[in-house]
Amino acid sequence: MAAELARSPLWPWILLLGAAAGTYLWRGLGVVFAGRLRRDSLLFQWFTCVTYAMLAALVARVIVLPVGILAETPLAFRLAAAAAGMAVMLWRRGGLVPALAVGTGLLIVLSAT
Repeated sequence: MAAELARSPLWPWILLLGAAAGTYLWRGLGVVFAGRLRRDSLLFQWFTCVTYAMLAALVARVIVLPVGILAETPLAFRLAAAAAGMAVMLWRRGGLVPALAVGTGLLIVLSAT
């Protein structure tokens, strides 16, 4: 049965429908509950912490275990660029664009040598 379904011309549409349902279900629930959540509640703070932790883990993974062309640069270059970007971010108190520009620029300069 599953093999027949996988060969069906409708299979890509079924997969697309499943992916859309999984995505829009959570967006819809977010719209429903957005007005009911207090920003100072413990639950909201917990979600905020989890979100930042996931983002930090993804950034760390990209720096330490990159794929593609970034994997060809030495780890020391990637760490130096990340540290420079973080220093600018702390110095500018949240200046994301300058931090990204400095980190990216340093990585380009180090990789060009």
